[in-house]
Amino acid sequence: MTLTINYRYRLHPDPIQEQTMLHWLEISRKVYNYALREIKDWVNARKCSLNYCSLSKEYIIPANKSFPTYYNQQNALPLAKKAFPELREVPSQVLQTTIRRLHDGWNYFQQRGYGFPRFKKFGQMKSMLFPQFKTNPITGWQISLPKIGIIPINLHRPIPEGFVVKQARVLRKADRWFVVLTLQSEVSRPEAQPHGEAIGIDLGLEKFLTTSDREFIARPRFLTSLYRELELLQRKYGRTKKGSKNQEKVRLQVARFHNHIANVRKDWQFKLANHLCSKEGIGMVFVEDLNLKAMSRGILRKHTLDAAFGQFLNVLEWVAKKHQIYFSRVNPDGTSQTCPKCGTHTGKKELSERRHRCSECGYETDRDHAASEVIRLRGLEKLSTQGLWGIENAYAVGLPGTEATQSRSEAKPRREKN
Repeated sequence: MTLTINYRYRLHPDPIQEQTMLHWLEISRKVYNYALREIKDWVNARKCSLNYCSLSKEYIIPANKSFPTYYNQQNALPLAKKAFPELREVPSQVLQTTIRRLHDGWNYFQQRGYGFPRFKKFGQMKSMLFPQFKTNPITGWQISLPKIGIIPINLHRPIPEGFVVKQARVLRKADRWFVVLTLQSEVSRPEAQPHGEAIGIDLGLEKFLTTSDREFIARPRFLTSLYRELELLQRKYGRTKKGSKNQEKVRLQVARFHNHIANVRKDWQFKLANHLCSKEGIGMVFVEDLNLKAMSRGILRKHTLDAAFGQFLNVLEWVAKKHQIYFSRVNPDGTSQTCPKCGTHTGKKELSERRHRCSECGYETDRDHAASEVIRLRGLEKLSTQGLWGIENAYAVGLPGTEATQSRSEAKPRREKN
């Protein structure tokens, strides 16, 4: 079994190396746009109106010409280097991965039916990939990249023993450079199995997180608390002259501010995830399988995107695997309309109604806490339906939905054949 992890480090290139990488990104952008132009021309040449021809444009492409696939465009790079000598300045594999990146987006567009790849404007190409290395590029506090040379790297955490650097992606955020190293090792890492106690987690905007063991976490407003300062920076950027040095200076200030907000948010989410997974006796974590795309389009989309529920769930899943804790997502429908004690459907609640009151059993608690208890019960029921009975844990007997199933201890012994 191959284990793959990604580590990100800060790069400190000198001015010459920085200008070289910026030049490579611009060449990669042109290659990306040229390849996309070939795809769009081929597509437009295969569609027309039924009763008339267009008077404004014409695509003179032979009908027998095949679609410009990844391999066709990759094989055309050697000929393109003869016509455009500047392509020789960039490592060939970097240009190949740029075309691969375009076709990954094209394949994704065909699968979901929308999201046609777009042309990239100046400065929108932010990263380039070095897909393989003959030897280990890390030497002490330096990394060696093809045609660039040795660049100082902030190796704030060492590469784990037994892992090999397979590829490196150099990316630029604002005025800072980073490298994402993909590390691989032939190790066997067992999947986390259900064990210990279980907690259910309900996410929301009034309280960011509520657990089934009555822990309430307030929602920090990362963007909205700093929105006034960001608004002033953007207004300052709008007053600058287009293409001036002052505009570039203010643009970097806005980009740095956005990166600061994103870093603060992600740091807080990692700390919260480690806090939840470090609780004594916790072996299972259940969350809602939310429709995050629909949530980000509602009237509270600004606050929903600021909370970054999707990013937090991914962080929580990664941290749970690191702590060998079983992580699972359950059906989110009706979690706030079901009583966790008797299972009665209590009906739809308005957002202003923050208490759960069951008319059948009289159970009363906080609305979000009741939802987290329902999530926990659905997670345990999901385990019982998946057939995870051979695993010894605190909930091996008595899971919801097992009343009609004969207990293992009461099962009759099988008759031996004579």
